[in-house]
Formats: sequence, structure tokens, C-alpha cells
Amino acid sequence: MATARVDPTATLLRNGYVLVTGGGTSAAELYDPRTGRWFPLGAMATARQRHTATLLPSGKVLVVGGGTSAQGAAGSEVFDPDTNTWTGLNGLDLPRSQHTATLLPSGQVLIVGGDSSFGNALATALLYEPMKNAWATTSPMAAARLGHTATLLPNGQVLVTGGRDSANGEVLSSAELYDPPSGTWSPAIRMGTQRTGHTATLLLSGQVLIAGGFAGSLAIATSELYDPATGTWTVLGNLPSLWVFHTATLLTSGQVLITGGSNGGQPYLDRAALYDPNTGTWSETAPLTSRRISHAAALLPSGEVLALGGVAEAGSRNASAERYRPSFLPWRPAKSLATARAQLTANRLPSGGVLVAGGSATGGGALSSALVYDETTDAWSDTAALGTARFLHTATTLGNGRVLVTGGQKDASTWLASTEVYAPETGTWTQVAELGTRRARHTATLLAGSGQVLVTGGATGSAAASSLASAELFNASTGTWSPTGPMGRARAYHAAVPLPSGEVLVMGGLSTGTESITPSAELYNPATGTWRPTAPLTTARYGHVAVLLGDGRRVLVVGGWGTDGALRSAEVYDVGRGTWKSVASLNTPRYLPHAAVLPTGRVLVVTGEGGSGLGVLDSAEVYDAGTDMWTPAGTLSMRNTHHALAVLPSGRVLVAGGSNSSGARAGADVYTPVR
Repeated sequence: MATARVDPTATLLRNGYVLVTGGGTSAAELYDPRTGRWFPLGAMATARQRHTATLLPSGKVLVVGGGTSAQGAAGSEVFDPDTNTWTGLNGLDLPRSQHTATLLPSGQVLIVGGDSSFGNALATALLYEPMKNAWATTSPMAAARLGHTATLLPNGQVLVTGGRDSANGEVLSSAELYDPPSGTWSPAIRMGTQRTGHTATLLLSGQVLIAGGFAGSLAIATSELYDPATGTWTVLGNLPSLWVFHTATLLTSGQVLITGGSNGGQPYLDRAALYDPNTGTWSETAPLTSRRISHAAALLPSGEVLALGGVAEAGSRNASAERYRPSFLPWRPAKSLATARAQLTANRLPSGGVLVAGGSATGGGALSSALVYDETTDAWSDTAALGTARFLHTATTLGNGRVLVTGGQKDASTWLASTEVYAPETGTWTQVAELGTRRARHTATLLAGSGQVLVTGGATGSAAASSLASAELFNASTGTWSPTGPMGRARAYHAAVPLPSGEVLVMGGLSTGTESITPSAELYNPATGTWRPTAPLTTARYGHVAVLLGDGRRVLVVGGWGTDGALRSAEVYDVGRGTWKSVASLNTPRYLPHAAVLPTGRVLVVTGEGGSGLGVLDSAEVYDAGTDMWTPAGTLSMRNTHHALAVLPSGRVLVAGGSNSSGARAGADVYTPVR
């Protein structure tokens, strides 16, 4: 770094950079994980340490409090990554440092406790309202505390643990729960041990891991686990050392990495340890290259961890930074395709291979070539070419294992009605009857009962006015198409999901008329060939992705493009009730992502376009419906959209082809799920 820092913050931005602020200085800088370079920024209005920095839903960062003397700072400011500028914000009730800041599901930020001046602990709490850019008071805690932790739970409550009741006062074992809807606090069961200077990490299970800290004047090695479902604590095994003032980072593997800190004295620690939630045990891992305490750490998009700043020895500020590479990273490059292509399709075959067909080359020309990927050898083999070169088509695996390809485009001005079927047993394509209407950007859904394929909507041109309401059915036995009832709304770039009842849910899309981005949803009944409306999406969107969750009772809809650009929002359709409910938002806005339901039941969402300031993405994230949590899932080998995705026999996920600002790409990546 350009500046040595003690007690700084490190915040991962949506553009993949890391914002580092304060640490005994007003200086701020950006780290680019892709190049390893640092970039200076304009200074904050106030020098800060022991402050907080919170990523807001807008992508901006709220910095609160801190101070470089015995008195905390009363000011706060907001960083805008689009302009790399700071804006001051007034309204904190009191100076504070060693407080906590927690982003709530509402988008508000809860500020709790801290040191107001000279070791005076606070019980007060505040809420930052991003829409109003203003502060509001909320109920105080039962106990004043500084040096505590605050963790957002899957149920939306905030768990506050430990801390001190003054700078030299009693170390607390008490815990409290904040309920955002009511703005009130309630006591939680006490921890098994008094703690301050500890860490609290939300695990993939939704439980909270508490590690280390001071109990009175002594460092401790104990750890414990809070279960929100029961409200109880479980004592875990000890860390490999007495440990305090360390950092704790949740890895993409679900493990927790502890770095640096102190064992209660000097020299400070260069040690690191891993907690494995599958075994409930701790183990040492490779040490840091530099001893450090009062440092910061951030999980990078790649799954690596950046550790920076702190104190190496008494009185010695540290400007160094280093990266930890876990033994498990979820993505690895696979063998590249022979030809770069985007807007392609990928289908799992009965043999376990993956058929990739068609797509567009750089410059927009359609491709007819097709290949099959073998996971066991990480190799591609040629198979027969499509009869018609095409992109933006659909490919549907039929009940007999064959693959039906429909429609698409031949070039920027030619829409296709042709369809063909791939027979994996012979590796050949057969032309079948044409669609009744030329179309691209449509959906094609296998109907479980009849084995027919339902094709819906799409477009016959590049404008929203060319969106289609028509639908047709493919009979796999005869190779023919027949019209079925039209949808109530024309739509392209929509999504369709088959339900256990046999009905098909269609939602969103780019439509005709004044409501060009539609929230409407409807259900197709195969028995009658008719559509009926159901509740609309909570957010109008197109270019989104939708999957049936493992319980068969809910459909998850993610991302897409709305009236204000790329969307972070996600929502769930309750099949039994016919209603939609908003769920936790993505970490990053995503237009035209792809998704797969993993063997664990979690949902992997891959890349897409992030909209203004983000461009094409290389990141992925995983949704757990049980905890309503999104967690980072690493980065692919390259920024990528318009790719194809298929789940492999092993449960891994293949992502092939796609495009970015350099054009179509031939690369492929394989994702290994966390068990």
C-alpha cells in the first residue's frame, strides 16, 4: 500500500476492487486483485481508525466514526465508486469508535455501541437511511458495549455479542438480538465465555462461529457456535493458539480463515488457522509472511483472501499486503472449445457428455458446428454439425435422450423457424418440421406427462414490438408442431419453469405496448392447452433466470434487467399459494446470468452483465434457500456472458463459450460445489 495503516477497513466493491480506508490516516486507496496494483484516492474528510465501512445496496460505501485520539469521530461519509469521490454526512448522535455497522435486509445500516470518548461505552443505536441519506435513532441495547461483534442472521435479526462496558471495565458474555421490523432488542442466551476482541462469522449453515478474544485481561483460545434456530450455544474445540485481535474470513469452501492478531503478548502472530464446519475442528494453515495485529482482511472475488496493514511489532505500522490462496478454489479452467462462440447451447447427454451446439462468432456470424465434452478426460470431440447455423436458439433434452434445437437467428436480420433433433447414439442431426412462427429469445420446456415440448414467445425482430405471445407444441413421436393457446402477454427474454403439477410457469420478459418490461406471470395447463394469469413478479424484469428449488414448492427468479438497469433483486414464487415474495438480493447485479441447481440443493448463479460501471462479470455466487443467503462462489478464468452451462455427472458445473468486450471466447471453466 502507499500508506501504512493500523485498524483500517477493507471493503470489496461490486467492480471487484477493494477499498481500503483509514487506519490512523484520512488516506484511502483501491486495490485491483486482477493486476495486484494499488491506486490512490482522494482523502476522507477525517482521519479514522477503528471505524466501520459498509457496502450499501447502491454500491456506495458508508464510512462511520473512528478516530485517531482517545475520542471517536462524530462524522460519517459516503464513497461513490462511480466517481471515486467522498461526500460528507452529518447526523451521528455522538462520536464513536469500536462500534459495529450491519447492513439490514431493508438496505438500512444499523450502528451499535462503541466508544464515545476516553473509554466510555455506548448502548445507543442508530439507523442510516440510504434513500433519505439521513440518520434515525432506534432503541438502545440493554448493555453499553465496545469491542463487540454484530452479525446479521438469516432470519433478519442482528446478533450482538460480548465487548466491554468501558475501556478498562468488565468484559461481557451477554448477547442481544435486534429485530429490525419492531426496532427493539431482546436478550439472547449468554455465551459460554466472556469475550472482547473476538470475531463472529456467519457460516453457510446460518450458524455463527465465535472465536478467541480476551476474557478479562487474558487472551483465550476457546470457540463456540450460536444456532439461531434454537437460540443456543455449543462449545467447540480450541483454536491452535490463544488468539485475539485477529481477522476471520468465510472462504468459498465454507471454512473460516483466522489470521494474525496476538496471543496476549508479543511478538504478534503470523499464524493462521482454518475452522472446518463439517468436522467442527480447527487446524493450522500456512502462516502469514508478516506478523500483524489490528489489520484488515477481505475475501477476493477469486476466493483468495487479502490481508493488509496492522502492526508488525510495537509501534511499527505496516504498509504491506499479502494474499492467501486456499487449497480449495471452486473454479478451474477446462479444455477450450475449438471455436470461440457465444449465444450457444449446452445439454447433458445420457452418456454423461455435454453437447454444445451452434452459437455466434465474433462479428455476429452464426455457427453450425457442434462438440461433445467428456468430463473424465477433460476433452472435446467433434460431432456432426447442425443442418442450419444458428444462435439465440433453444436446445431441449427429450425424454428419449435426444436433443431438440429450435429457432434462433442466422444473422442480425434473419430469424429462423427451422428445427432439428440430435441423436447421441449416432451422433447425427435430423431436420424436423418447422415452427409455425420464426422466433429467437424464446423458451422451450419439456412437458413431463406427454413428452411434448412447449415453445413460448420470443421475438421476430430486434425491437420489443416484435415480441410474440404465440405458443406451440412439438410432438417427439411424429416430429411435428401444432399451435396451442397463446399467452396473455407477448414476451421475449422471459423465463419458463415446469412445475411438479405438470403446469408451466412463465414470468417477466420484454413485451409490447407501454409496459415494455413486464412483471406479468402466467401458468400453462397442458391438459387444456390454455393459460391463466397468476400473481405478477414483485419487480418487472427480462433477461433473468428462474429455477425450481429442490423442495418442488418454490421457484427462484434472479437478476435480469429492470427499469433502472441490471438487477440484484431475487424473488420466490410459492407454487401452492400462487404468490411472490422478495428474498435476499444478489451481491452483484446480473443481467443474462445462467443458473444451475446443485446436488446440495443450493443454486449457482454465474456471471452475466453487471450494468453501468461493472460491465461483463467473471464472478459467481450461490444461494441457499434454507438460510436465504447468497455467498461468493469465486471467479471464472475470464469475464463472460452469453455462455452455456450444464451440470456434469459428478455434480460439477461446466460453463462453456460466451463473450466479453473482446468478442466471442473459446474458454471453458468447471465449478466444484461445496458439499
